[in-house]
Amino acid sequence: MRDWKKLAVLAAVFLAVYFLPLGNPEVRRALIEAFRLLQWYALHHTLACVVPAMFIAGAISTFLSHGSVMRYLGPKASRPMAYGVASVAGVVLAVCSCSVLPMFAGIYTVGAGLGPASAFLYSGPAINVMAVFLSARVLGLDLGVARAVGAILFAVLIGLAMAAVFRRSETKRSEAAARMPAPEPSPRPLWKTVLFFLAMILFLVFSDWYNTGDVTITMDDGTRLRANVRYATRGALDVQTYGPDGHLGSEVRRLDRDEVASVEPEPGVVETIHRHKWYLAGVMGLAVLVMVWRWFSKEEMRQWMHATWDFTLLIVPLLFVGVFVTGLVGGLIPEKAVAGLVGGNSLASNLTASFVGMIWYFATLTEIPIVEMLTRLGMGRGPALALLLAGPALSLPSILVVYKVIGFRKTLVFCLLAVVMSTLVGWVFGMLVA
Repeated sequence: MRDWKKLAVLAAVFLAVYFLPLGNPEVRRALIEAFRLLQWYALHHTLACVVPAMFIAGAISTFLSHGSVMRYLGPKASRPMAYGVASVAGVVLAVCSCSVLPMFAGIYTVGAGLGPASAFLYSGPAINVMAVFLSARVLGLDLGVARAVGAILFAVLIGLAMAAVFRRSETKRSEAAARMPAPEPSPRPLWKTVLFFLAMILFLVFSDWYNTGDVTITMDDGTRLRANVRYATRGALDVQTYGPDGHLGSEVRRLDRDEVASVEPEPGVVETIHRHKWYLAGVMGLAVLVMVWRWFSKEEMRQWMHATWDFTLLIVPLLFVGVFVTGLVGGLIPEKAVAGLVGGNSLASNLTASFVGMIWYFATLTEIPIVEMLTRLGMGRGPALALLLAGPALSLPSILVVYKVIGFRKTLVFCLLAVVMSTLVGWVFGMLVA
């Protein structure tokens, strides 16, 4: 079966390359945009987000006992405890959908129930305190509050629905786990394990610290622009400039690095922490190294590195493929075309916004200027909320990884739940604020 899957992938790649219309200027432009998005992802998210998350996932599968995970997140765990712990993750982590994937894979592999694991998968990128506050400030208090309430409820409801739909398979999974021999007790007291994971999580939080992207750009000719940086690659900056009214413009402008004299981030607490994030992350990294040196054996280290490498081979290739395809699709379908499909507050426009949010990749906080631009192009308030609820928690790269971890049927149901719930909530919200 595995060989047939590999053959199908090879055949698909061959056919895509064989029939690719490189003579079409739109296709060539879309390919360049795909590589630009991939470079942006490699520059700003791979080392800062994905790599630390891989080490955390490896540590979860190596150092967390199966019994502990089953007690708090297993299928038979107390529901308030399991879903409370899973839903709080977003407040603590504040990372994008791709960064939470290795940790989701780690807790699910160790024995977490599908319901709590699904709640964690949604809550990790969706329940972001800074994103909620910025949504309220930039997009309006009504959207900010609706996003906060919707994200918290969605995490719990999606988890409960996943557990109910796949109750039989989860029961078999927990029974199989119960037949496994009891794991050996941890050689360390609980407080050492908690402190170790806390330092690793804080390293991830600081290394992946969000950046509002608001900057003042000085051009070579002396012109100064107040803008929000959408994507930054080695050769160019994609920005949305602020108008005299203080709102972002509806156009994305590409500035060559050669014509930019300086880029000065706008001051603020968030930006100050972002400017010093590698010092803060370095302190946490040093603490992790000291703990590993003092508390862990060489055999445990070997197992940890082996588990981390396994997760890397499983997840990273799919993330890169997903980001590339997202950039390709985004290059072929401009944002103005998307805005034309999500005007008003029909079920169709809300469904379109939810579906676009499901496949679009949003790094932390980038969804806010994108939604603001789309609303200025005619996007309705309901579809804006639908995109904000479905977008940060899902993306094409994350869907590919989730499929690899839990299979096609469970991934399909998870995506359908997120899209349908986002559509309905956006539709109702649009009617209420009309």
